[in-house]
Amino acid sequence: FLRREGRVPAVIYGNNEAPTGIHIEEKLLMKALMTGHFMNSTVVIEIGGAKVLTLPKDVQFHPVSDRPLHADFLRIGEHSEVHVEVPVHFTEEELSPGMKRGAVLNIVRHELALICDAATIPDNIEVSLKGLDVGDSIHISAVTLPAGAKSAITDRDFTIATLVAPSGMKSAEGDTTKAEDE
Repeated sequence: FLRREGRVPAVIYGNNEAPTGIHIEEKLLMKALMTGHFMNSTVVIEIGGAKVLTLPKDVQFHPVSDRPLHADFLRIGEHSEVHVEVPVHFTEEELSPGMKRGAVLNIVRHELALICDAATIPDNIEVSLKGLDVGDSIHISAVTLPAGAKSAITDRDFTIATLVAPSGMKSAEGDTTKAEDE
């Protein structure tokens, strides 16, 4: 019945309180999802006059129509530490010698798992390609995270992206192998 009325059932859970069933307007949810950073933004939901600070955790979609079927929101305190996936944006491509020569940016991680204060969740993390050449890699240790944010993965210096040579570049730069009939 709710879905026919253009509403999506949802649940708010966490913060040592009982789960609360709610429903939200489908158009409003779709608009928020289209921003690209809905899942790493805090959302204030009003329930019976009380405002609840939440973090979207999951949205289930219909397998055929792609309409949202259900949403989950995590109830958080104003300065709770939250685990979020933040998109990576690569900048200063024009200052990369490798990119100027036609290198391909092989993105290993499109999002970074971060732990940060709920009040200061970054919209994205900018990673500069300045000075990078073919064969160079960008690791998490080389990325400056916003104040108060830290990587959720701490056991290794993982790769975010690498600059790889396009297939035509290797032979153009002097292939040393010779054909048998030469």
